[in-house]
Amino acid sequence: MTALAVVLAVAVLALGATLAVARQRLSAARAELVAEQERSAQLEADLDAALRPRPAATATERAVRRVVETASRVRDHGIAGLLERSLEDLASWAADERTEIVNLAASDGTVTLLFSDIEGSTSLNHRLGDAAWVKLLAAHDQLVRSRVDRYRGQVVKTAGDGFMVAFRDAEAACRAALGIQKDLGRSLDARLRPVRVRIGIHTGTVVSRDGDYFGRNVAMAARVADKAVGGEVLASGAVLGALDDDAAVTLVKAADVELRGLPGRHDLYRVERRRASL
Repeated sequence: MTALAVVLAVAVLALGATLAVARQRLSAARAELVAEQERSAQLEADLDAALRPRPAATATERAVRRVVETASRVRDHGIAGLLERSLEDLASWAADERTEIVNLAASDGTVTLLFSDIEGSTSLNHRLGDAAWVKLLAAHDQLVRSRVDRYRGQVVKTAGDGFMVAFRDAEAACRAALGIQKDLGRSLDARLRPVRVRIGIHTGTVVSRDGDYFGRNVAMAARVADKAVGGEVLASGAVLGALDDDAAVTLVKAADVELRGLPGRHDLYRVERRRASL
């Protein structure tokens, strides 16, 4: 019995030693696995940082990058592809470049946004050719900016034939829009004769960051413009509510519509002159 007890004791000691070694190896393997996962995560983070473009530090560097990006788009899509942009693009690009428009907000924190673009721009570009189209855009750009400046608006974003403009008050936006339509109708510039612009206006609070505006009300203004036809200025019910009783413009009910991506139905109004002061 004594010999058997000794054998069993030795076996137990040997098994214990083996288990201790196994535990040590398992612990070491777990530590190595954790270290490997951390190294892998760090490598992924380093790769992501390397692939992510570094923000331009200066105005000069930003300008150089825009030139390179523009050249790449022209190379890949041609000048027509570069210039063809939708109202939805303008809404989503509002956060791409920062402009100094924070102080445009009215006392109640609202901003009136105007979106415009040329009706049928793609087919018009195709019919005129790229060279004539670029000249037309230059004349159109000058005409729009002249009216925006007159009513103290701020161009937030342009893309091809489209504009996104911010105004401090609703009446200024409406008067600028009607002025644009009047100038187009009376222009002696032959390049602008085939141009019909559609304009949408909306008033509301917006998200402001780094001097730029974006959010639901930006999308709302773009959707209103999307419902207009060439030569027409449409406004939301919020614009109607923001106008003073003695405003130089009047809003006439035009439609009750659904707006893509926005819940419910929305009243739209046609903006018209009240007196000849535009």
